[in-house]
Amino acid sequence: MSASPTAADTAATKPAAASAKPKYKGKSGAQILHEMLVTDHKVDTIFGYPGGAILPMFDQLYKTPAKFILNRHEQASGHCADGYARVTGKPGVVIVTSGPGATNTVTPIATAQMDSIPLVVFSGQVATKAIGNDAFQEADVTGITRPCTKWNYLIKDVRELPRIVNEAFLIATSGRPGPVLIDLPKDVQVAVAQEELDDAPREHVLRRKKTAMSGGSQKQVMDAAELINKSEKPVLYVGGGAIIAGASDVLRKVAEKGNIPCTTTLLGLGAFDEHSDLSMYMLGMHGSAFANYAVQECDCLIAVGARFDDRVTGNLATFAPHAKIIHIDIDPSSISKNVDVDVPVVGDARLSLEAMLEYVEHRDRKDWHAQIAAWKKRYPFKYFDDSKHSKPQYVIEEINKQTNGEAVITTGVGQHQMWAAQFYRWRRPRQMITSGGLGTMGFGLPSVMGAQLGAPGKVCIDIDGDASFLMTCYELATIAEYDIPVKICILNNDFQGMVKQWQDLFYQRRYSNTPMKNPNFSKMADAYGIRGIRCENKCDVEKTVKEMLAHKGPVLVDFFVEPNEHVYPMVPAGKGLHEMEMGTLA
Repeated sequence: MSASPTAADTAATKPAAASAKPKYKGKSGAQILHEMLVTDHKVDTIFGYPGGAILPMFDQLYKTPAKFILNRHEQASGHCADGYARVTGKPGVVIVTSGPGATNTVTPIATAQMDSIPLVVFSGQVATKAIGNDAFQEADVTGITRPCTKWNYLIKDVRELPRIVNEAFLIATSGRPGPVLIDLPKDVQVAVAQEELDDAPREHVLRRKKTAMSGGSQKQVMDAAELINKSEKPVLYVGGGAIIAGASDVLRKVAEKGNIPCTTTLLGLGAFDEHSDLSMYMLGMHGSAFANYAVQECDCLIAVGARFDDRVTGNLATFAPHAKIIHIDIDPSSISKNVDVDVPVVGDARLSLEAMLEYVEHRDRKDWHAQIAAWKKRYPFKYFDDSKHSKPQYVIEEINKQTNGEAVITTGVGQHQMWAAQFYRWRRPRQMITSGGLGTMGFGLPSVMGAQLGAPGKVCIDIDGDASFLMTCYELATIAEYDIPVKICILNNDFQGMVKQWQDLFYQRRYSNTPMKNPNFSKMADAYGIRGIRCENKCDVEKTVKEMLAHKGPVLVDFFVEPNEHVYPMVPAGKGLHEMEMGTLA
């Protein structure tokens, strides 16, 4: 997916496509970039941090009509932009300086790349004549980010700037989305265009968008429908690609017409309404037992915008052993990459499902649904109220109850993330904002800021763990400065919970560097000027959640929870989906 030409590589290439009226004569690179962001690409929110090499651009931001959010660290800028992109579907925009400013964005760029999230990151760079001389705050940013961007550029001539900016937005948002980085030397930002400039993307870049706007071929679609119609025990397995494609409505129609049960990945949560009788919730390592058993017993597995990640499949040798597999994906390189596919459908998930809907037949499949209902009855998500502390699952259930399942939820990474996936009932797309592929701790707090700014009318809640929260807790200062009305719920167990769970199960409870001495989080919030609440007793959970939701501004709640609780089911490493550790579910 990555390719990284420098501007020098492409300077002589004349754009093949006709442009809009050429413009920009007499303007500096920074002026051109600012105008393109706010006028051409309608960017309304930007995240970042200034520095010497990017100051010409920040001088333009002094009078920008866009909302600029000054984060306290560039990593948080990237995660904020990521949360904004996930909740809006629009590309998140980041502007940072050179050297450490740019390298601090590597983790959020890699997070976005793994989860197919559109970001456009502009990094300042030392002047072109100084590149390669180990100048102050110089780093080979295009080289560093090449493995974790969809595309990146180093611009060496202001004449190329308009074309490259347009290409960056097109590449970030077309096909399988992803992050694009543009490295901007300081002299390019101050250089003035001496002629009118063409801003048309090159033809091979335009072809990406044209290709992305089609579904699978007629033969692929009909072959897939035929396989579904012949099956007795089909399962829809839906990933984040279905949400990116806006395929939720047609997915529901296909499921209902074919009477096909549906399970989703972590990133696919919300693509299918979990109040539906056809829903089997999430599958995989910590997915529902009934979804995992259904996948292992099905005779037709229909993957939609999913990539057969190892956290979903478990042991590939035993994954879905009886199933014919259909894989609908816009990225041809993902098909048969991990699992051999019987029918590939290469194209946009929504368009492919719309084409398929006509050919899918209604089937009763009574015995299959009876079997799934029996699994649901025997193995629901559950926990025991057997501790003096609140169970974390109970806190999430109460949040779900009081928000009517309508809130936008972000998470960090760990046990709290899995409990949120299990015990919040997901109703709609772009509701669950979490780091899937990279598993980035610290993601929850900055991403809820971006989500709230992208969805100002929504209740946006960060369900976080104490360890994850502490990785980006400095963003409380940003939340306070801009009065971003997010709700922060810390499930505090004084441990790195998921690592502790593995130490409990596989390392004879040798807690090597997992206990944590935490600060008083509610007082920390107070110090930043944010409402802080401490909930120590489980009998206070209901009223505390109510108080949190009633508060108009930002609020942080420190929930003390049982430290020895485990996430179940759990598929141990190397095991198949049917070989789950059931724990309290047994």
